[in-house]
Amino acid sequence: MVKIGMVIGDRYEVLEKIGTGGMSDVYKAKDHKLNRLVAVKVLKQEFSENENFVSKFRVEAQSTAGLLHPNTVNVYDVGDEDGINYIVMELVDGITLKKYIEKKSRLSVKEAVSIAIQVAMGLEAAHNNGIIHRDIKPQNIMISKEGKVKVTDFGIAKAATSNTITSNVMGSVHYTSPEQARGGYSDAKSDIYSLGITLFEMLTGRVPFNGDTTVAIAIKHIQEELPSPAEFNEEIPVSVEKIVLKCCQKSPDRRYQSAAELIADLKRSLITPDKDFVSLVNPDEENATRVASEEEMDELHGGSTGRLSDTEQMRLKSDVIKDYDRDDHYDDYDRDRNRKRRDYDDDLYDYDQSRDRRRSSSSSNNNNNTSKIEKMTIIMAIISAVLVGFIVIILLGRSLGIFGSSEDTTGDSGAETSSVAQAIETTEGIQVPDVTGKTYAEAVSILHDDKGFEVKKQADSANTAAKDTVVSTSPAAGERAKSGATVTVVVSDGSSYNVASAATTEVSTAKSDGQVTVPNIIGMSSEDAVITLVEAGLVAGKVVETSNEDSNLTGLICAQSIAAQTSVSAGTVINMELSTGPATVTYSYNADISAPTEGENYNYGIPVKVTLVTSDGTTLLSTTTSDFPVQGTYKGITAPTGTITFVYTATTPTTTNPDTGETTGGESVEYTVTRAVTFTQEN
Repeated sequence: MVKIGMVIGDRYEVLEKIGTGGMSDVYKAKDHKLNRLVAVKVLKQEFSENENFVSKFRVEAQSTAGLLHPNTVNVYDVGDEDGINYIVMELVDGITLKKYIEKKSRLSVKEAVSIAIQVAMGLEAAHNNGIIHRDIKPQNIMISKEGKVKVTDFGIAKAATSNTITSNVMGSVHYTSPEQARGGYSDAKSDIYSLGITLFEMLTGRVPFNGDTTVAIAIKHIQEELPSPAEFNEEIPVSVEKIVLKCCQKSPDRRYQSAAELIADLKRSLITPDKDFVSLVNPDEENATRVASEEEMDELHGGSTGRLSDTEQMRLKSDVIKDYDRDDHYDDYDRDRNRKRRDYDDDLYDYDQSRDRRRSSSSSNNNNNTSKIEKMTIIMAIISAVLVGFIVIILLGRSLGIFGSSEDTTGDSGAETSSVAQAIETTEGIQVPDVTGKTYAEAVSILHDDKGFEVKKQADSANTAAKDTVVSTSPAAGERAKSGATVTVVVSDGSSYNVASAATTEVSTAKSDGQVTVPNIIGMSSEDAVITLVEAGLVAGKVVETSNEDSNLTGLICAQSIAAQTSVSAGTVINMELSTGPATVTYSYNADISAPTEGENYNYGIPVKVTLVTSDGTTLLSTTTSDFPVQGTYKGITAPTGTITFVYTATTPTTTNPDTGETTGGESVEYTVTRAVTFTQEN
C-alpha cells in the first residue's frame, strides 16, 4: 500500500497522487538521489500478485528505459519493494490529450496534425527499437504546458495478458485495431491504426465507433467501415481526411507501412492540405475486402451458436459477454449479417459465371501469346548482338587509326566513339557537382546524400562570403571521383563577411505578396524546427551535424540555409545544421617562468610554491622551488588562458621614524603574487 510521504527504493519520496488507471496509480515523487521530480507508476495490488504479469511488465519497462526521445515520456527506473511494483518516469507538467480534446471540444486541423506528427515521431523511435506500444489513445498522450507532445505507457499493453487487459478495455477498445480486437498478432501498423482513430477524435471531438459494451465496439472495428471524419467536420481538407482513412484500413497491408510514411504525408498536408496526394487502395479493385461468409461469421462468433470464440472470451470479461449476448443489438446484427450474406451469394454467382467465360477466352489465346513472346525474345537478342559488335568495331578502328586519331572528335564515327569513351569514363568516377555559393548543409545533402561522397569541412577566414557559405571544393566541381571518396568543402567562417553586402542581399530577397516568411529556428531542437518549418508552409530539408563555438547551442539548430524573416515561395526547402558543440581546439605553452621581483618583496633563494592553472581549472604545474626560471613544455591544453601563482614567505622591509627613532617592519609575511598567461593555439 503506497502512502503519501513514504520513500520507495530508498530514493523516491511519494508527494501526491496525480492519476489513476485501470492497472496502476501514478504518484508525483521526489528523487532525492538526483534532486528532481519524477512520476512513479505503481501497479495495483491485484496485478502485482500475478507473477507472470509482473515478470513481463518488468522486462517491458526495462526495454523501454533505453528509449530516449523528445516525444516519449522517458522511463528512468523500474523495481519492486515489499510487493510494490513500480516504474519511475519523466514527470510531464501538463494534461492528457483526452482532457485537452474535452476542453476544446475539437481541435483545429493544423493543431491536430501537428500533434499527430509528434506522436508519430515518438512511435517511429519506438518501432525502430523494436518496441510496439499496443495501447495508443489520447489518455496515453501528454501535452506539456510548453506544448510538447509525449507518448507514455510504453510496454504496459504488451505485458498485459488476456486476464488483465479487460480491466481497462472500455477505455482502450475505442482505439483498438481489428487484429487486436480479434486477439491476433499486432505490430507497428496496429499503432498506426490507433493513432488514426486518435486523429479522428482530435478532428471531430468524437470516436468513430461506440456502443453499450466492449464487444459491440470491438465488432464494429472488425466489421464496419470507418465513417469519414469530414462527415462530422466540414473544415477537414481532403488530404487529412484520406490520411485518417488510410491509417484506419481494416487490412494492415493497406495502411501506412511505417510511422515515417505517415509523418511524410502529415507534413505534406500542412503545406498543401487541399491536394489529393494520399494513395488509398480500392478494395473492390484489389478483391481483398468482402463481406464475411457464413462459416467465417460463425467462426468469429465461436461457432453456429453465434457466440464469441474462445480467444475473444479470454480477452473480455465473461459478464460483459453475457450482457452483449442478451443485447437487442445482437439480433439486429444477425439480421444484417443474413442480408449481407444473401447479397454476397448473388455477387459470388455472377463472379463465377464471369470467371468461367474469362477462362474459356484466355485458354484459346495462350498458344498465340506464347509464340509472340518467343519471337520478341529472339528479335531483341539479335538487336543486342548487333549493337555490341558495332561498338567493338568502332573501338578497334579508333585504336588502329582506321577512323582517325584518338584526338579526332569530328565526324559521325568520332562522335559515337566519344560517346562510348564518355560512358566508360563515367564508370570510373562520379562528377563532383558544383555546390559553390550554397550553404554547408545544402552541400552535404548534394554531395553525400545524392552522390555518395564523404564530406570534410574546412574553414576559410579570408573569404568575404556569409558564414558557412561554400567557396570551393576539392576535387573541384566537374572533376571525377570514385563513390565514397572524400570531398573537402571549403566554407567561409564569416569573420570577413561584409555586413553592407548582407543588407543589400536581404533587400534583394524581398518577394512579392502571397509567399511565406522563413521563421527563426536557431536554438530549437531538430524536432521543433521541423514542425515550425512545416507549420510555416516550408519543407524541412536535411539536418547536418557541425561544430559551433556557442556552447549554449549544443544539440540544437545553429544555422539554417535561408535566413529568418526572408520571404520565399511556399514549399521551399530549408536545410539545417545541428550543433555538436564547440570544435575541439587545443593549446600549448612553452613555460619560462621567472621569479617574483624585488618590488614584490622577493629575494633570490627564498622557496616559492609555483602553480600554473588553466582557466577551465586544470592544474598544469604545482611545485616548490627557489631555482628560477622554471621551464617546461605543456601540450593539449583545453583552455586559451591561465594563471601563474607564487606563494612565499618573506620579511617585510624595515623603516625607522627619524623623529622618534622607532623601527617598524622586519616581520615574516606570506605573499601571494599572480600573473596572467596566454597559451598558443595548436594546429
